[in-house]
Amino acid sequence: MMKPKHLLIAGVLMVFAGTGFDSPGIDVLRKAYQGAPETWPRPLLHEGAEFEEFGALPPVTSPVPNPSTPEKVALGLKLFNDPVLSGSKQIACASCHSSELAFGDGIKTSFGHDRQRGRRNAPSLITAGWQKTLFWDGRAASLEAQAGGPIADHREMSAKPGDIEKRLNHDAGYRSAFREAFGVRKVSMAEVAMALAAYQRTLKPRSSKWDRALSSGTKVLSDEELRGLDLFRGKAGCANCHNGPLFSDQKFHNIGLSFYGRKLEDLGRYEVTKNPADVGAFKTPSLRNVSRTGPYMHNGIFPTLEGTVNFYNEGGARPKPKAGEANDPLFPTTSPLLKPLGLTREEKAALVAYLKTL
Repeated sequence: MMKPKHLLIAGVLMVFAGTGFDSPGIDVLRKAYQGAPETWPRPLLHEGAEFEEFGALPPVTSPVPNPSTPEKVALGLKLFNDPVLSGSKQIACASCHSSELAFGDGIKTSFGHDRQRGRRNAPSLITAGWQKTLFWDGRAASLEAQAGGPIADHREMSAKPGDIEKRLNHDAGYRSAFREAFGVRKVSMAEVAMALAAYQRTLKPRSSKWDRALSSGTKVLSDEELRGLDLFRGKAGCANCHNGPLFSDQKFHNIGLSFYGRKLEDLGRYEVTKNPADVGAFKTPSLRNVSRTGPYMHNGIFPTLEGTVNFYNEGGARPKPKAGEANDPLFPTTSPLLKPLGLTREEKAALVAYLKTL
C-alpha cells in the first residue's frame, strides 16, 4: 500500500535533516509544506523537548473572577498610560511598554525611578493575554498578580500601594470610572490590577505574513522564507523551544547567559523556585512580531536577529567554572537542547528571513 505523498516527502526531508548534505530543492519543500501545519514534516527534536504544532492564536480567555467588560478595558487603558501609578508621577506602564514599540521599549534594559536602570529587558506585552506565567522568571501566575510588581518595585515605578489608592480615591473621574467598571465606591489596588489585566488581554500581535501563510498557504512565503521555516523546524533546532501558536513552550531554559559569579549575574528562575536546576533559566519568549521586539534575551544583550541567530548557531554560551567553583552546586549548566548547529551563511540568512515573517 502506497504512503500518502506528504509522508513520502516528509521522509525525504528527515533524511536530509541534521546531515551534511545539501538541503532538498525548493520544489520538494513547496510540496512538503503546501498543506496545513499538521501535514508538514515533523520537526527535528532533541530529547526532552515537548512540541506543539504551529497554528493560529486562539481567543484570549479571562479568568472567572475578572471577566472582561468594555468599562474595565477602557479604565485599564487609561491607567496603563497614566503616570499617577508611579511614586514620582512621572512614569507610566507605557513608559517601558510603548504601543509604538510593540509594547516594549526598544532598549537593553529599562530606566525607572530616579533614572535607575533595571537588570532585565522589558518584554513585549503583545502576547501577555496568552501567557501562563509572567516576568522572565515566571514569578507571577496571572496578569492580575503581575500588575503590582512594577508599580511597587523601587527601581521601576517606586510607588506605595496606599499612596496610589489615596490618589485615585481623591480623583472624581477615577472614582466614577472604578464605580462603573467594578461597582465599588472605594478604589483598592485589587481593582487597579484587574483593570490593567483586562486591558492587556486585548493586546495582540500585529497581523503578519505568517498569519497569511497559516490562512492561505505557504505559497505566500518566498523561497528563502520557506527554507527558513524548514530550518526552524529542522537543522536549526528552534522548534525545540519555540513552538505552538505563540512560538513558545512557556518553559524555562538556561542558554548560558546568567553571568554566574560576575557583575551581570542574574540567576533567573532560581530566584523564584530556589531549585539549583533553575539557576540561569529564563522563560522562552514568544517570537510573534519578533522583528519589532528587539533587543533580545532577558538582558537585551543582542541588538539584532542576526546576532541572536549567530549565538544559537554556536550552541549558546557554555561558561566553565573558575578556580574554586568546580564543586559549586549552583554553578549553572546550559540546556542540552542547545547544540552547535553548523549553519551556513545562506542558512542563517534564510532563518532570519523566516523570523521576519512572524
